[in-house]
Amino acid sequence: MKESIYTIPLMDAMKANDECPFCYIERDLEQHAIRFALGSGASYMEDDVRAQTDAAGFCRHHYKMMFDYGNRLGSALILSTHFKKLNAQLEEQISRFEPAKSSFLNRMKKTAPDTDAPRTSIGAWVADLESHCYVCDHIHANYGRYIDTFFELYVNNAEFRSLFEHGKGFCLHHFSHLAEAAANRLDEKHKKAFYSTLFDRMRSNMKRLEEEVTWFTEKYDYRNKDKDWGNSRDSVQRCMQKDRLSRLQRLQGNLLR
Repeated sequence: MKESIYTIPLMDAMKANDECPFCYIERDLEQHAIRFALGSGASYMEDDVRAQTDAAGFCRHHYKMMFDYGNRLGSALILSTHFKKLNAQLEEQISRFEPAKSSFLNRMKKTAPDTDAPRTSIGAWVADLESHCYVCDHIHANYGRYIDTFFELYVNNAEFRSLFEHGKGFCLHHFSHLAEAAANRLDEKHKKAFYSTLFDRMRSNMKRLEEEVTWFTEKYDYRNKDKDWGNSRDSVQRCMQKDRLSRLQRLQGNLLR
Protein backbone atom coordinates (compact mmCIF):
# COMPACT_ATOMS: atom_id res chain seq x y z
CA MET A 1 0.00 0.00 0.00
CA LYS A 2 1.02 3.59 -0.54
CA GLU A 3 2.49 5.22 2.56
CA SER A 4 0.92 8.38 3.96
CA ILE A 5 2.08 10.83 6.60
CA TYR A 6 0.08 8.74 9.09
CA THR A 7 1.70 5.38 8.30
CA ILE A 8 5.08 5.80 10.00
CA PRO A 9 3.74 7.40 13.23
CA LEU A 10 1.16 4.63 13.52
CA MET A 11 3.77 1.91 12.96
CA ASP A 12 6.00 3.58 15.56
CA ALA A 13 3.09 3.67 18.01
CA MET A 14 2.40 -0.03 17.49
CA LYS A 15 6.08 -0.80 18.18
CA ALA A 16 6.29 1.42 21.28
CA ASN A 17 5.04 -1.25 23.71
CA ASP A 18 2.51 1.23 25.11
CA GLU A 19 -0.73 0.11 26.76
CA CYS A 20 -2.56 1.83 23.89
CA PRO A 21 -1.03 2.89 20.55
CA PHE A 22 -3.68 5.56 20.05
CA CYS A 23 -2.92 7.10 23.44
CA TYR A 24 0.72 7.15 22.31
CA ILE A 25 -0.32 8.99 19.13
CA GLU A 26 -2.48 11.42 21.09
CA ARG A 27 0.42 12.30 23.36
CA ASP A 28 2.60 12.91 20.31
CA LEU A 29 -0.07 15.11 18.70
CA GLU A 30 -0.50 17.01 21.98
CA GLN A 31 3.22 17.69 22.24
CA HIS A 32 3.37 18.74 18.59
CA ALA A 33 0.52 21.23 19.05
CA ILE A 34 1.99 22.69 22.25
CA ARG A 35 5.46 22.98 20.68
CA PHE A 36 3.96 24.60 17.58
CA ALA A 37 2.10 27.16 19.67
CA LEU A 38 4.81 27.93 22.23
CA GLY A 39 8.09 26.55 20.89
CA SER A 40 11.22 28.22 19.58
CA GLY A 41 9.54 29.03 16.25
CA ALA A 42 7.38 31.55 18.11
CA SER A 43 4.23 30.56 16.25
CA TYR A 44 2.20 32.44 18.85
CA MET A 45 3.54 35.66 17.28
CA GLU A 46 1.93 34.80 13.93
CA ASP A 47 -1.44 36.43 13.33
CA ASP A 48 -3.04 33.32 11.80
CA VAL A 49 -1.95 31.12 14.72
CA ARG A 50 -3.14 33.67 17.26
CA ALA A 51 -6.48 33.81 15.44
CA GLN A 52 -6.82 30.03 15.85
CA THR A 53 -5.92 30.03 19.54
CA ASP A 54 -8.21 33.01 20.14
CA ALA A 55 -11.11 31.21 18.46
CA ALA A 56 -10.65 27.80 20.10
CA GLY A 57 -9.04 28.54 23.45
CA PHE A 58 -7.74 25.58 25.47
CA CYS A 59 -9.28 23.00 27.77
CA ARG A 60 -8.12 22.77 31.38
CA HIS A 61 -5.87 19.79 30.65
CA HIS A 62 -4.03 21.58 27.85
CA TYR A 63 -3.78 24.85 29.76
CA LYS A 64 -1.87 22.80 32.35
CA MET A 65 0.39 21.44 29.61
CA MET A 66 1.01 24.99 28.35
CA PHE A 67 1.92 26.11 31.86
CA ASP A 68 4.25 23.15 32.33
CA TYR A 69 5.91 23.81 28.97
CA GLY A 70 7.54 26.84 30.59
CA ASN A 71 7.08 29.61 28.04
CA ARG A 72 5.20 31.99 30.34
CA LEU A 73 5.55 34.97 27.98
CA GLY A 74 4.16 33.00 25.06
CA SER A 75 1.25 31.78 27.16
CA ALA A 76 0.62 35.30 28.43
CA LEU A 77 0.54 36.72 24.89
CA ILE A 78 -1.92 34.02 23.79
CA LEU A 79 -4.06 34.62 26.87
CA SER A 80 -3.94 38.39 26.47
CA THR A 81 -5.65 38.40 23.08
CA HIS A 82 -7.88 35.43 23.97
CA PHE A 83 -9.23 37.22 27.04
CA LYS A 84 -9.90 40.36 25.02
CA LYS A 85 -12.13 38.25 22.80
CA LEU A 86 -13.72 36.44 25.77
CA ASN A 87 -14.52 39.69 27.54
CA ALA A 88 -16.08 41.18 24.40
CA GLN A 89 -18.24 38.06 24.05
CA LEU A 90 -19.05 38.10 27.76
CA GLU A 91 -20.24 41.70 27.54
CA GLU A 92 -22.43 40.84 24.54
CA GLN A 93 -23.91 37.80 26.29
CA ILE A 94 -24.70 39.75 29.47
CA SER A 95 -26.18 42.71 27.57
CA ARG A 96 -28.76 40.56 25.77
CA PHE A 97 -29.38 38.01 28.51
CA GLU A 98 -32.99 37.28 29.42
CA PRO A 99 -33.66 34.48 31.91
CA ALA A 100 -36.18 31.91 30.74
CA LYS A 101 -39.46 31.69 32.61
CA SER A 102 -39.73 28.63 34.83
CA SER A 103 -42.73 26.63 35.96
CA PHE A 104 -43.41 25.52 39.50
CA LEU A 105 -42.41 21.95 38.59
CA ASN A 106 -39.08 23.12 37.12
CA ARG A 107 -38.34 25.06 40.30
CA MET A 108 -38.88 21.89 42.32
CA LYS A 109 -36.37 19.89 40.28
CA LYS A 110 -32.86 19.37 41.61
CA THR A 111 -30.12 21.10 39.66
CA ALA A 112 -27.93 18.83 37.54
CA PRO A 113 -25.70 21.18 35.51
CA ASP A 114 -23.42 18.38 34.25
CA THR A 115 -26.25 16.49 32.60
CA ASP A 116 -28.91 19.03 31.69
CA ALA A 117 -28.77 20.74 28.31
CA PRO A 118 -28.22 24.51 28.53
CA ARG A 119 -31.47 26.41 28.95
CA THR A 120 -30.08 29.93 28.70
CA SER A 121 -28.06 31.80 26.09
CA ILE A 122 -25.13 32.05 28.52
CA GLY A 123 -25.24 28.31 29.19
CA ALA A 124 -25.22 27.62 25.44
CA TRP A 125 -22.35 30.08 24.91
CA VAL A 126 -20.17 28.50 27.60
CA ALA A 127 -21.04 24.98 26.38
CA ASP A 128 -19.84 25.98 22.92
CA LEU A 129 -16.60 27.38 24.39
CA GLU A 130 -16.04 24.14 26.30
CA SER A 131 -16.53 22.04 23.18
CA HIS A 132 -13.38 23.50 21.59
CA CYS A 133 -9.69 23.49 22.43
CA TYR A 134 -6.81 24.35 20.10
CA VAL A 135 -4.96 21.15 21.02
CA CYS A 136 -8.02 18.88 21.17
CA ASP A 137 -9.11 20.22 17.80
CA HIS A 138 -5.65 19.43 16.40
CA ILE A 139 -6.02 15.85 17.63
CA HIS A 140 -9.55 15.68 16.25
CA ALA A 141 -8.39 16.88 12.84
CA ASN A 142 -5.91 13.99 12.58
CA TYR A 143 -7.59 11.21 14.53
CA GLY A 144 -9.96 10.00 11.81
CA ARG A 145 -7.12 9.55 9.35
CA TYR A 146 -5.20 7.47 11.90
CA ILE A 147 -8.25 5.21 12.28
CA ASP A 148 -8.50 4.89 8.49
CA THR A 149 -4.78 4.15 8.24
CA PHE A 150 -5.04 1.54 11.00
CA PHE A 151 -7.50 -0.51 8.94
CA GLU A 152 -5.62 0.03 5.69
CA LEU A 153 -2.48 -1.33 7.33
CA TYR A 154 -4.38 -4.17 8.97
CA VAL A 155 -5.65 -5.37 5.59
CA ASN A 156 -2.50 -4.76 3.54
CA ASN A 157 0.55 -4.98 5.82
CA ALA A 158 1.61 -8.30 7.35
CA GLU A 159 4.07 -6.67 9.77
CA PHE A 160 1.32 -4.40 11.10
CA ARG A 161 -1.05 -7.33 11.59
CA SER A 162 1.65 -9.15 13.53
CA LEU A 163 2.19 -6.12 15.77
CA PHE A 164 -1.55 -5.96 16.38
CA GLU A 165 -1.79 -9.69 17.09
CA HIS A 166 1.03 -9.56 19.67
CA GLY A 167 0.34 -6.11 21.12
CA LYS A 168 -1.04 -4.96 24.46
CA GLY A 169 -4.45 -4.02 23.13
CA PHE A 170 -5.92 -0.55 23.66
CA CYS A 171 -7.43 1.64 26.34
CA LEU A 172 -11.20 1.19 26.66
CA HIS A 173 -11.81 4.54 24.97
CA HIS A 174 -9.92 3.64 21.79
CA PHE A 175 -11.00 -0.01 21.95
CA SER A 176 -14.59 1.17 21.57
CA HIS A 177 -13.66 3.33 18.56
CA LEU A 178 -11.96 0.41 16.81
CA ALA A 179 -14.83 -1.94 17.55
CA GLU A 180 -17.27 0.58 16.09
CA ALA A 181 -15.16 1.54 13.07
CA ALA A 182 -14.35 -2.02 12.00
CA ALA A 183 -18.03 -2.63 11.29
CA ASN A 184 -17.87 -0.18 8.38
CA ARG A 185 -14.22 -0.34 7.33
CA LEU A 186 -13.70 -4.10 6.97
CA ASP A 187 -15.32 -6.68 4.73
CA GLU A 188 -16.89 -9.78 6.25
CA LYS A 189 -13.76 -11.90 5.74
CA HIS A 190 -11.49 -9.48 7.64
CA LYS A 191 -14.08 -8.66 10.32
CA LYS A 192 -14.08 -12.16 11.76
CA ALA A 193 -10.30 -12.32 12.17
CA PHE A 194 -10.07 -8.72 13.37
CA TYR A 195 -12.67 -8.97 16.12
CA SER A 196 -11.28 -12.32 17.26
CA THR A 197 -7.80 -10.80 17.66
CA LEU A 198 -9.07 -7.53 19.14
CA PHE A 199 -11.13 -9.29 21.82
CA ASP A 200 -8.31 -11.71 22.61
CA ARG A 201 -5.84 -8.84 23.04
CA MET A 202 -8.24 -6.91 25.28
CA ARG A 203 -9.13 -9.89 27.47
CA SER A 204 -5.56 -11.05 28.03
CA ASN A 205 -4.09 -7.59 28.60
CA MET A 206 -6.85 -6.33 30.89
CA LYS A 207 -6.33 -9.52 32.95
CA ARG A 208 -2.55 -8.93 32.91
CA LEU A 209 -3.05 -5.45 34.34
CA GLU A 210 -5.46 -6.73 36.98
CA GLU A 211 -2.80 -9.20 38.12
CA GLU A 212 -0.01 -6.61 38.04
CA VAL A 213 -1.88 -4.00 40.09
CA THR A 214 -3.10 -6.68 42.51
CA TRP A 215 0.53 -7.77 43.04
CA PHE A 216 1.40 -4.08 43.60
CA THR A 217 -1.02 -4.04 46.55
CA GLU A 218 0.22 -7.39 47.86
CA LYS A 219 3.83 -6.20 47.85
CA TYR A 220 2.88 -3.98 50.81
CA ASP A 221 2.23 -7.10 52.86
CA TYR A 222 5.34 -7.66 54.99
CA ARG A 223 5.39 -11.31 53.89
CA ASN A 224 6.08 -10.21 50.31
CA LYS A 225 8.57 -7.41 50.99
CA ASP A 226 11.54 -9.41 49.68
CA LYS A 227 9.76 -10.76 46.61
CA ASP A 228 10.28 -9.38 43.11
CA TRP A 229 8.04 -6.48 42.04
CA GLY A 230 7.86 -7.94 38.53
CA ASN A 231 6.11 -5.49 36.19
CA SER A 232 3.91 -4.02 38.92
CA ARG A 233 5.87 -0.89 39.88
CA ASP A 234 4.10 1.35 37.35
CA SER A 235 0.89 -0.72 37.16
CA VAL A 236 -1.21 2.03 38.78
CA GLN A 237 -0.41 4.52 36.01
CA ARG A 238 -0.93 1.92 33.29
CA CYS A 239 -4.27 0.79 34.72
CA MET A 240 -5.43 4.39 34.83
CA GLN A 241 -4.45 4.81 31.17
CA LYS A 242 -6.18 1.57 30.18
CA ASP A 243 -9.39 2.42 32.00
CA ARG A 244 -9.49 6.08 30.96
CA LEU A 245 -12.93 6.80 32.29
CA SER A 246 -12.33 10.16 33.98
CA ARG A 247 -14.74 12.99 33.20
CA LEU A 248 -11.95 14.84 31.37
CA GLN A 249 -11.32 11.87 29.10
CA ARG A 250 -15.04 11.48 28.38
CA LEU A 251 -15.22 15.14 27.39
CA GLN A 252 -12.17 14.75 25.16
CA GLY A 253 -13.67 11.57 23.76
CA ASN A 254 -16.67 13.54 22.53
CA LEU A 255 -14.30 15.71 20.51
CA LEU A 256 -12.71 12.66 18.92
CA ARG A 257 -15.93 11.13 17.63
